[in-house]
Amino acid sequence: MLTKLLARLIAPICMLLAQPHLAAAAEEPLRIGLIVPLTGGQASTGKQLANAVKLYMSENGDTVAGRKIEVIVKDDGAVPENTKRIAQELIVNDKVGIIAGFGITPAALAAAPLATQARIPEIVMLAGTSIITERSPYIVRTSFTLAQSSVIIGDWAARNGIRKVATLTTDYAPGNDALQFFKARFLAGGGEIVDEVRVPLVNPDFAPFLQRIKDAKPDALYVFVPGGQGGNFMKQFSERGLDKAGIRIIGPGDVMDDDLLNNMGDAALGTVTAHMYSAAHNSPKNKAFVAAYGKMFGSRPGFVAVGGYDGIHLIYQALKKTDGNSDGDMLVEAMKGMKWESPRGPISIDPDTRDIVQNIYIRKVEKVNGELYNVEFATFEAVKDPGKTSK
Repeated sequence: MLTKLLARLIAPICMLLAQPHLAAAAEEPLRIGLIVPLTGGQASTGKQLANAVKLYMSENGDTVAGRKIEVIVKDDGAVPENTKRIAQELIVNDKVGIIAGFGITPAALAAAPLATQARIPEIVMLAGTSIITERSPYIVRTSFTLAQSSVIIGDWAARNGIRKVATLTTDYAPGNDALQFFKARFLAGGGEIVDEVRVPLVNPDFAPFLQRIKDAKPDALYVFVPGGQGGNFMKQFSERGLDKAGIRIIGPGDVMDDDLLNNMGDAALGTVTAHMYSAAHNSPKNKAFVAAYGKMFGSRPGFVAVGGYDGIHLIYQALKKTDGNSDGDMLVEAMKGMKWESPRGPISIDPDTRDIVQNIYIRKVEKVNGELYNVEFATFEAVKDPGKTSK
């Protein structure tokens, strides 16, 4: 009798020990390493990402499918060497099950081999070069690609009376994508490129380049600078008098980030950009998001914040689909094809490329109740990354 009783008591323990991942899932939190630039020239973008994750967790709790979620925030200063070291420390020392964030493309690429080796998801919440998701089968992106917006603004410019364009792009992979895809579509539409300028990623001084562009007398200046640098660019654009010379600004939406837009002054008025989000996007979901973000942080969310908000949402929903199992392969598989309503509109994860599919909006900077906003006036639905679909 005693033997049978002991057997009944020991059997569940033996079963649990035989399935250690179940024991771990029941006891251990899922740790997420959020690697973002909180210092340096990209600091405003890192703060948006961290804020958005904090907001989402305040709204949805810190437990999913029985797993406690812990976010470990690390500042890489947008320096790829730092990103790689931090990612390795998070994986080895902190035992994170997911790495996320990544303010610039070189940072996302630096972490890719580590995600592959550790077999854990790498959720790219900002970096926008097309090739990123090809560098590891564990990368999933919730931000955008430069090709998505650059193709659309290239077509729009050629069809709307803009004939001569100068270009100013940051000299690294996203800037090269932005230039390549815009140029191909604008030239195909009959436009002319009168000058091409590439500026450094770190501490750019736009002034001498802007004088050169002013002298070229284009109808418009096509601009890509990463999120966080738009304010400095617009200051120098105005100081050099390009706005008074009648030179319009067009481009992907990074240069007109909502986080900085309202401080750019009237020189930004009339700027037309293509992008996946505006704080002025007219939907109940976005109005609630903007209000909640403003209440918690005292500022307006930009496209960077939306990438972070949707990135942590993706993690939560995938963990629900796996019933709390944080195995990397299972989580990535759960993320493929996922669809939901974002503050930016309907989005999904392409099951073949693990990249974002989303609406791209053409917007114009206007004053609304005394503040500057990117006001949407045209929508292109369910845009996949042309950087992959054109291959």
